[in-house]
Amino acid sequence: MYSARDRVANEEWLARIEQAADRLDLGSEARSFATDMFLSEVPDEDRSKRAIAAASLYAGALIAGEERSQSRVADAMDVSRLSVQQNWKPVLEAAGFRPPSW
Repeated sequence: MYSARDRVANEEWLARIEQAADRLDLGSEARSFATDMFLSEVPDEDRSKRAIAAASLYAGALIAGEERSQSRVADAMDVSRLSVQQNWKPVLEAAGFRPPSW
């Protein structure tokens, strides 16, 4: 779980998630899931935050039933597709979900 302090400390990253969600035309439920997952798994290193934010957005869209491709999410978050591919399952599992087996 995260605190209000975590939200304030990561305001920039939450804004990036929102901007990418706008570009991907995602609804409020996907945004909320993405925000919660990101804040629950925020890495210490800034360079890792971009990948976790992108993975959180991808996973949030999946949970909300608004699936977008890894490539589209990666482009919207300005990361490589590989960053999304490598991180979305651990983010999903940390949130208590079981990733699909496909």
